[in-house]
Amino acid sequence: MIDKAESLEVIANLASILTALVAVWAFGHYQLTRWRHRRRLEEYLRGERGMGYDGGQRTVLHLVAQLGMSEAEIIDAAFRSKVIDRKVSKDEEGRADCLFLVYKADHGAFQVRRDRSSQF
Repeated sequence: MIDKAESLEVIANLASILTALVAVWAFGHYQLTRWRHRRRLEEYLRGERGMGYDGGQRTVLHLVAQLGMSEAEIIDAAFRSKVIDRKVSKDEEGRADCLFLVYKADHGAFQVRRDRSSQF
């Protein structure tokens, strides 16, 4: 028969194994979510390049509204992406005013589209 000390040792071993499994799952879920956010941002900006006369530049606030992601998620995704450029506009005094995100243009890889408002 198993005494109390042995049963507690078995329970402790199972608990440590379960903790490790939950930690691996949580890390994988976190990384997958970050990857999905980055891909979503890249796809949105890729679709927006060539729209209107701004070359697809979008502010972080615009992206928050369109993608339903937080500012922190958008900035994290933009800074981890290799295909998103960051541009800063300056105010009259030369200080940074607004952060724009734009999909890097592959020369000749896309066609300029008309503005969405002119399609209706």
